[in-house]
Order: sequence, then C-alpha cells, then structure tokens
Amino acid sequence: MIFEMEQEEDGRWIAKIPTLSGVMLYDQGLKEAISKLQTLALMVLVERLENGETPSMLVSVTLNAA
Repeated sequence: MIFEMEQEEDGRWIAKIPTLSGVMLYDQGLKEAISKLQTLALMVLVERLENGETPSMLVSVTLNAA
C-alpha cells in the first residue's frame, strides 16, 4: 500500500492511505505518524476480514521493522 504524508501549517503531519478508506491520522512527529498509520491500516484490514468483508483489491502489506 502506498501512503501519503503531508505537513500542515501548524507542524502536524497528516498521514493517509488513499486506497484504504478510513485510514488517516494526524500526529506531531513524522516517524510516529508512519508507525501509527501502519498500525491503523492493519487494524482496519483485520476488522474487515473478521466481519467477512472481501477486499475489493489485492492487498499486500509490507512493514519494515524499526
């Protein structure tokens, strides 16, 4: 999945995965935003699979260890 990062005027980072609805967050630090975005994406995918939702696209998740 490709994610997007953008720094707001107030210094916060907005992080999102455009192809995965509901995966967007704000954080003060870039590294923290990336870490939290990865966690949120996995949580959303797990919840959808547990609820029997079939992904509308082929999903491949790769996370780099810290």
